[in-house]
Amino acid sequence: MYSIILLDDESDFSVNIVKYKTKRKSILFLSPYQNLKWFGSTSSKVKLLQFHGDFYCIEYHKKEVACNGLLFNNIYLQPYLSLNTIKFQEISQLVDKMEKEVGANKRFSESVIKSYLQLILAICSSEKDEQLGNRLTPQTNENELLLFQSLLELHFHTERNSSFYADKLNMSLSSFSKKIKSQVGKTPTQLIQERVIIEAKKLLHLTFKTVKEVSVELNFDDEFYFSRYFKKEVGLSPTHFREKVGISIVAK
Repeated sequence: MYSIILLDDESDFSVNIVKYKTKRKSILFLSPYQNLKWFGSTSSKVKLLQFHGDFYCIEYHKKEVACNGLLFNNIYLQPYLSLNTIKFQEISQLVDKMEKEVGANKRFSESVIKSYLQLILAICSSEKDEQLGNRLTPQTNENELLLFQSLLELHFHTERNSSFYADKLNMSLSSFSKKIKSQVGKTPTQLIQERVIIEAKKLLHLTFKTVKEVSVELNFDDEFYFSRYFKKEVGLSPTHFREKVGISIVAK
């Protein structure tokens, strides 16, 4: 399930072992099988909205709502969005309307619910895009992060060692690791692993390629090593993951 979690109060949690602390009126976005852990009190007011890719495929609807890679599945951005009170209440009211529609069992309930969901994603995507656009000009270390992103996109299929990227940036491994972690809260190794896993999930969900074909495309020595690598990061095997999330309409 994709998860959208409305956090009315300040919250402390980790996603894939990276810790975050949100302000009041924030929304957390999680892709299937991301590891979420809460810290401190759980008495805060929380609303949870979950949907399966078969109900609403974020890749299939990317022309209407470009949320894949913005709200979901971006290893460089924080997985949450902070909103002002008015925007947050608007999203909260839409979730309430969806809940009422679920219980209504009307003829057009599914279409109405999808419309509400798409509206929530569109509002949040627009807000996050605007917030990212309002950021100040990147500093030197942020430019290094952008260069690393570009290199990772080019080489993640074949290069999974942090030292490769440090060498490309003419930096020591220690300095490179510190600078990257200071920017996104993750080590280069974590980012490399997450990028590989996102691609693996994409191929398993959006194509009919076999697990062996996916492992070959991602340059693993064999499908068994790929399965162990995937299970260590995701918590279940590639085959089990595909059974749970299904194969998207995009593959057809």
